[in-house]
Amino acid sequence: MTSDAFNQEYQRIDLMKAMILAAGRGERMRPLTDTTPKSLLRIGGQTLIERHVHALARAGITELVINHDHLGEQLVKALGNGNVYGVGIRYSPETGRALETGGGIFNALSLLGRDPFLVVNGDIWTDFTFERLPEQPDGLAHLIMVDNPEHHPDGDFSLSSGLLSQSGPALLTFSGIGVYRPELFSECTAGAFPLAPLLRRAMDAGQVSGEHYTGSWFDIGTPERLDAINRVVINLQ
Repeated sequence: MTSDAFNQEYQRIDLMKAMILAAGRGERMRPLTDTTPKSLLRIGGQTLIERHVHALARAGITELVINHDHLGEQLVKALGNGNVYGVGIRYSPETGRALETGGGIFNALSLLGRDPFLVVNGDIWTDFTFERLPEQPDGLAHLIMVDNPEHHPDGDFSLSSGLLSQSGPALLTFSGIGVYRPELFSECTAGAFPLAPLLRRAMDAGQVSGEHYTGSWFDIGTPERLDAINRVVINLQ
């Protein structure tokens, strides 16, 4: 696709805020994560979280929120206020509380505002372009789905006619990239809770749209997978 064609199809998202989830302990990545937060691990010479920050900035998303817990001071030191990347970064600390994905997002809602916002897992590597995401999802959420990796062969949700459901043919894997309306969390209370049950209830109400992305996407789950993905990414560059 030429740059002109890309600009016609995907416009920069200048109003949306984004959250990068970076509070996970990364137990399966030990011993690497004993001394380094998972999102500061490097692939192709760049940390996972820096790649996200650069990609979000290119998409015009310049107000970022990052949650952190384990070794979170390293993240704050590495990224600072975001000025060097052309963005503004605010932090949502979860020190010692392990709020899980749903609880972590809920804890940061005051920083994310009243409009739909983007959330991306800090421990994935992808060439997905955030410009293609809808600023105003039709329902409560819009998720990016990918082909099932070897370590997750059964998938998560079924995609049909642009809507996601809990079951159905050809289940796909949730990529960790999504756009959410704050209303998705309207009945939640502060504390630790997963995101998946909220999404499943919204799916049952026909309120979760999705799309299938077939480009490069890797979930960094173990040291062995990190090494393998590093070899793949170096060949892609």
